[in-house]
Amino acid sequence: MKALAAVALMAATLVGCASAPTPLQQDQAYTLEWIGERPLMDYSHLSLTLSGDGRAYGNAGCNHWFAPYTLQGEALHFGPVGSTRKLCAPALMEQEGRFLKALERVQRWDTSSEGQVRFWLDDGKALRFWPEES
Repeated sequence: MKALAAVALMAATLVGCASAPTPLQQDQAYTLEWIGERPLMDYSHLSLTLSGDGRAYGNAGCNHWFAPYTLQGEALHFGPVGSTRKLCAPALMEQEGRFLKALERVQRWDTSSEGQVRFWLDDGKALRFWPEES
């Protein structure tokens, strides 16, 4: 009987630890850490903010970018992405191009157990973001 009570107590404790994933926050800035299987170049800063009016925007490393988006539960889709047209170092421009193309392939989002926000692409790879501290 004591063993059964211990198992029940342990199960109740584990259920109490399980929590719903953190919702994707609108009007919260996120900093990109990975594009697919590659980390960002040192000293580059790519960001994303989803505004409450269906517009997304941020910094692509060299240029500012913007796009419409739809968010329904875990489904997330970006429309055509536009950007400013400043020219930077070739490696930075290559990374920026990969990021902007990847945004248009986002299918869904989730959060990791560490609180990282992941945007999953149609090929199973992810854009990995951290919420920026305000």
